[in-house]
Amino acid sequence: MSDNNYKWYVLRAISGKENKVKEYIESALITSSLFREYVSQVLVPTEKTMAQRGNKKVVKERNMLPGYVLVECNLTDECYPLLRNIPNVLGFLNESRASTKPAPVSQADVNMFIGKVDEMPDVLQVDETFLVGEKVKVVDGPFNGFNGVINEVLHERRKLKVLVTIFDRQTSLELGFNQVDKE
Repeated sequence: MSDNNYKWYVLRAISGKENKVKEYIESALITSSLFREYVSQVLVPTEKTMAQRGNKKVVKERNMLPGYVLVECNLTDECYPLLRNIPNVLGFLNESRASTKPAPVSQADVNMFIGKVDEMPDVLQVDETFLVGEKVKVVDGPFNGFNGVINEVLHERRKLKVLVTIFDRQTSLELGFNQVDKE
């Protein structure tokens, strides 16, 4: 089977069950030749964040897209029901009732997540004041280039909660002061 038939699709999963879906697909890739024939790889985009536990700073992994799993596959009539009927999967993103197959995600969108999964942003001191409702542009991290609106300012942690539209859905992101610029 030629690699040029493989495209990225987004599976909608029950929030909190993304890793279960990924584990199921990875297990099926090992045990099922049918899965190996159609599915190339699966990805749950995560990012590393710092959390304070008592007096210690702990690095935690946080899901960047809750409720979504990226799958690279050759979505044929045989492959579609294999993925669609996985436990904890609600369906495909961009799936319409008129057509049986969902639209693939662009490679540029996927590259945004693949290259940034394990990176940890450097903490820089920024002497700017941000206000709720202010428009900002993300300049660092996996959402580089996205525009959003500040929803909350966390001064003590030097973080912002920004609403950004991803896959036609408003998503709240927690970003450092150094990861955004005012528009």
